[in-house]
Amino acid sequence: MSNVLYWLFYPSKAGWVAFHLFRYITFRAALASVIAFVLCVGLGPWFIARLRRKQFLDDVSEPDSEKLGDLRKGKKGTPTMGGLLIIGAVLFSTLMCADLMNIYIILGMFVTTCLCCLGWLDDYIKMKNSATSDGMRPRSKLLFQVLLGLMVGYVLYRYLEGVPNGRAIMFPFLKNVKFMFGGYVLLFVPWVALVLAGTSNAVNLTDGLDGLASGCTAIAAMSFGALSYIVGNVKFSGYLFIQYVPDCGELSIFCAAITGAVLGFLWYNCHPAEVFMGDTGSLPLGGAIGFVAIACRQEFLLPLVGGIFVIELFSVIIQVLWFKHSGKRVFLCAPLHHHFEFKGWSEMKVVVRFWIVAAVLAVISLATLKVR
Repeated sequence: MSNVLYWLFYPSKAGWVAFHLFRYITFRAALASVIAFVLCVGLGPWFIARLRRKQFLDDVSEPDSEKLGDLRKGKKGTPTMGGLLIIGAVLFSTLMCADLMNIYIILGMFVTTCLCCLGWLDDYIKMKNSATSDGMRPRSKLLFQVLLGLMVGYVLYRYLEGVPNGRAIMFPFLKNVKFMFGGYVLLFVPWVALVLAGTSNAVNLTDGLDGLASGCTAIAAMSFGALSYIVGNVKFSGYLFIQYVPDCGELSIFCAAITGAVLGFLWYNCHPAEVFMGDTGSLPLGGAIGFVAIACRQEFLLPLVGGIFVIELFSVIIQVLWFKHSGKRVFLCAPLHHHFEFKGWSEMKVVVRFWIVAAVLAVISLATLKVR
């Protein structure tokens, strides 16, 4: 066991009860969630005021759509880069409560930190180019994400070499049916890069309304927190006929930290938002969810657990491809949440209904563990 709070209590005789509590993943996951939540809620007002003083403000200009610009004009001047608060809380609470020698925790924190830096750079460039709101070139962002995914994929490939069926992917609803990557490094590594980049960008596209990405991310993180605990427990995974992944249970602490931090941020991000997470938050949160799915070997559950993110991503892809082909639009506006705004739904109605769909999909995804 190697986490900061464990070693703080270890030398103290008075703290020997706490010393035993920190052996339990469930206790540390709950504690990580509480720490992250309290940090975000407690530091929120100071952090938002600091963003405002630094003039890190979102101008939410929409040059391609006058109607969307009218819908967003009330948000102009809202502080952005709030993702720094979220990711800071996630990393701190994970450092405090998780096993820092666990490969999955190390890689999860690495992915989150790298994508946070990418998102911050993108947001910062947008601030500098306020006249056009252009950030990094999409190809540059995608290249960074793919290279990061390839690096993480190779590390995982080597680590899982000695784990029985460690490179297998499970299929929802099917018992003992799995896709075996085996020794095919040219399949496994690009697959990891694809999942990481796709999930990161999907959450980024969802971050368009107050609280939408925050709420959906909290639901997805809770689901994968439960899933990682189950697949990391030899008894539970055996009972449910799921691929057992040694040491993966520690990721439930990482997921709990994400849940607590995002809910704490939602305190200030709910409508009307006092702060936006920006790409600084959406890119790393998406990457973190994608990484947990990869580590659990449950990538095919991602479209279900993160169904809202997938729908938002494909709404953009369909819109772009169909417009290039026919010159017409499938949706009134993409991503999909804007389509419903254009149909006359209020922002809160769109957000809450998307939350409901996300929660239902999460319940269905967890039900697949038993329905086989």
